[in-house]
Order: sequence, then C-alpha cells, then structure tokens
Amino acid sequence: MEEKKVDKHDMDAALKQAEQLVKQEERLLGAVTIATNMAGRGTDIKLTSEVKAAGGLAIIGTERHESRRVDRQLRGRAGRQGDPGSSVFYVSLEDKLMRLFASERIASVMDRLGFKDGERIESPMISKSIERAQKKVEENNFGIRKHLLEYDDVMNKQRTVIYEKRRHALMGERIGMDITNVIWDRVVNIIETNDYEGIKEQFLKVLAMEVPFTEEDFANNKRNDLEERSFQDAMAAFKRKTDRIQSVAWPIIKQVQENQGQMYERIMVPITDGKRVYNIPCNLKQAYDSEAKDVVKQFEKVTLLHIIDDDWKEHLRQLDELRHSVQNASYEQKDPLLIFKLESAKLWDTMIDDMNNRTASILMRGQIPEMQQDEVREAAPEERSQRYNEMKQELNDPHQAAAAHQDTRETARQPQAPIIKEKMPRPNDPCPCGSGKKFKNCHGRNIR
Repeated sequence: MEEKKVDKHDMDAALKQAEQLVKQEERLLGAVTIATNMAGRGTDIKLTSEVKAAGGLAIIGTERHESRRVDRQLRGRAGRQGDPGSSVFYVSLEDKLMRLFASERIASVMDRLGFKDGERIESPMISKSIERAQKKVEENNFGIRKHLLEYDDVMNKQRTVIYEKRRHALMGERIGMDITNVIWDRVVNIIETNDYEGIKEQFLKVLAMEVPFTEEDFANNKRNDLEERSFQDAMAAFKRKTDRIQSVAWPIIKQVQENQGQMYERIMVPITDGKRVYNIPCNLKQAYDSEAKDVVKQFEKVTLLHIIDDDWKEHLRQLDELRHSVQNASYEQKDPLLIFKLESAKLWDTMIDDMNNRTASILMRGQIPEMQQDEVREAAPEERSQRYNEMKQELNDPHQAAAAHQDTRETARQPQAPIIKEKMPRPNDPCPCGSGKKFKNCHGRNIR
C-alpha cells in the first residue's frame, strides 16, 4: 500500500471538515457520530432543545482502554454543563486489556453466575475487576516512564556539563582559560601515567614538543616541579604557534581589507594541523582591526566546537548502546541502572580524555600553510571581484555583457575531455575542460 504524507494544511482542512460535521449533527435529532479516541479531547457538541428532551447525548464505547483517563474523557462528552446524557461501554473477553489481565477469572465468574452471550452485565464486581486491570496497566506504564527518567537523569548531568563547555566556546567567554586547562590537564596526565619513554612519545603525539626534562630529572625531581616546568614550556610553544598564525595571516588580511574590503564581509582562512585543513570563517574588518588576532581566536573557537560536537555525538551513541546492553545484567541478579551509572562514568572519562587530546594536538600544531598564502590572498577575492566586475559591466554596457555571457554559454557547449585518474590535476591547476577556472572550482569540485 502506498504511504501518503499528510501536511499541516491537510490536517487543518480535516479538522475544519470535522467541525462542520459536528455542527450539522447538532441540528439533527437522532444523528450518530462515529469517532476515535480523539473525540474525547476538547470536542464539545452543543445540544438542541429537542435532543435534550430526548435524553441528551449518548456515548457508546466499543472497549475499555488501558488508561482510565481515556474512558473518563470519552464519558465526559455527555452531560456537559448540566445537559442530560448517558454513557455505556461494551467489553469483550477477547479485548487486549481483558485478555492480558482479567480474562480467565472473569470468564469463570460469568460461567458460575450463568450469564449468556450478549447479555448485559452490570455487576459491580465485574466493573471493579476491569478497573483493577486498568490500574495494573497504568502502574506498569508509570514504572516504564520512571525507569527511562532514571536513565535520562544520568545523561542529563553529563549533558549539562557539555552544553556549558560548548556555550563558553560559542560565546568566547573563557576560551583562553579552557585551553590553558586543557594543556595543563594533558601535561599532568602524561607525566602521571607514563614512564619516561611513554612521556617522550605522548609529548610528541599530543603536545607536538620535546620533553623539557631528562630521564635523570624524571627519576630525581618531584612530579609537581616537572609538571610545572613542562606546562610553562607547553604554553610558550602554544604562544609561538598563535603568534606565527597571526604574523602569517596579517599581511593577507591587510591587503584584502585595503584593496577589496568594500566587497567582503567574511573570509575563510585555511589552517592545518598537518592532517587536515580547517577553513576558519573570520570577519574581515574585525580581523583587520585586531591585526589578525581575531583569526587566532576564531581558530580556537572552531576547534573547540568541532571537537565537543564530534565527541559528544559519539558519546551519546555509546550511551544508547550501553543502555540496551546493561539490561542483561538482570539475569545475573544485578541492578542494570547501577551498572549503567558505573559504565557511563567510564565512558565520560574516556570522552574527556579524547576531547582534551584532540584539542591539544590540533591547537599545538595549527599553522597557515606557507604554500597557500598566495591562494588565500587571491582565491576568494578573485572570484568575488570577477562577479563584481560582471555586475558593473552589465550596468555600464549591457550589450557587451550579453556578448560575454554568450561566449560563456558557447564554451559550456564545447565537448569536455574526460579526466583520467592517472593524470588528475592538482586542485589549483587550470581545469582540463578549458573553462579557465581552477580544477577545484570546476570539475574537481565534488572530488575528494
């Protein structure tokens, strides 16, 4: 069967049509309205004097629901605001509610009392049995919701911490302090959990620097002194990196702002950690006024946000898997919730370690590629200036602009040579199709 999607306009039309039908039936004595459980939510059928004289609105329920609240809502359609009315519910022992909770017991009672099929049952004992079955379902559903809330409470505490860290990074309130804490945490963690050879390896891997003390110092000096010395050297190395980014970016920012500043509001500055290139969006005027210090700040902000989001999504996936797997602990007579709390704390520590490692590694290695300086100065301004010139040309000489567009269309119609993988051009080389654009902006746009 083909699935049909219902949009908001269709839903509104259906509701209006239902209201019109109800209003029509208000004027008809003896009218019958067939509705789902939604009829119990806010539907108010006004009765005429003839209907009131005939006994008012009669509610006929085809089954008893798992929730007593739903039954009360349906009954509440009759007898509203002092109007007369009545309600009656029909129950079958094959209904889901009766079959799960009260079928055998009620059937035996009915057999003993001699009830026949289709006979009306008004015994309070039967009604109370049905209500007890409904109460069991409600208690079971309440337990399920409470159980889910207990699991979600563990995740919510972690969520609060992560959102606070992300807010600080997004608003730029204390990025410098957060980065300082990350570097200090990594220095302490590396020195406390490794021998000297492991420290050398981790310092290169995470902090991108040599160990500032010898093996003899590691054996004879206090850990606190070594940690403080290493932290100061790490902060000095990080300061040199940020100063280098600023010094390389400043001439480019200065030239773009002074020559084409009226055409740009934001630019993209590429910064790499040796593994991948991060395109950092910066406000051109703010970067110019701060002599490219804003570029460094944006690099730190983008790095923190990227790592927080990436690690948090992976952590949520692991928590979801953990919540399903710990249910097996009940077979060992263990509390699944307690196991979930213990294991989620371990996952949290692992996530924080990975987050700090990645943050320190990227920030300590960040630099603007030397080979990309000319491209940064020319790539984006060149595209924008070309569009600007075309718009200006159209305003000054419409006929010449139309001829230029015609040449562009004719070039596009020319057969384009296929690109062979062995002869794949580099991103900044001219595109082999002859369009005059760089390969990365033409046929290499979707190639990764």
